[in-house]
Amino acid sequence: MTTIHANTTSNKMVDSPSKKIRMGRSGLNNLIPTTTGAATATTKAMPQYAGRFDGMAIRVPISVGSASDITIVTERKTSVEEINEILTEEASSNRYKNVIRVSNEAIVSSDIIKDPHAAIIDLEMTKVVDGDLIKVLAWYDNEWGFANQMIRQILENV
Repeated sequence: MTTIHANTTSNKMVDSPSKKIRMGRSGLNNLIPTTTGAATATTKAMPQYAGRFDGMAIRVPISVGSASDITIVTERKTSVEEINEILTEEASSNRYKNVIRVSNEAIVSSDIIKDPHAAIIDLEMTKVVDGDLIKVLAWYDNEWGFANQMIRQILENV
């Protein structure tokens, strides 16, 4: 998984000293490759993927609106249509109704600002290579969407 992530407070406005040299570079002027906590969190939530799942982040010079490029190798052949059908069904299921939504529109990062979902699946960008390599693009508001998902979790567990 690669997250294309808007700047956060850990990004510097101008080049300055940092333990991680790249993170000391200006987030206003650079694409900055770094680690992602999302991969670690995923393997903690789903330990069966430990050692089989990883990721990286690329911080980009915008204030909000991020995306995850998720790559999966399947055990059987599939198609873009089947993957998008599954994602659309799951997005409307009780389990994911307020967590995931799908979009058939040609959206960009500013289009998902203040969207409360954890992920907005960009169906137009789904790819299947050689039948078993899947790529899915999921947009998210890294501030508003995250906060809304935390509130949803709290309310569901009260």
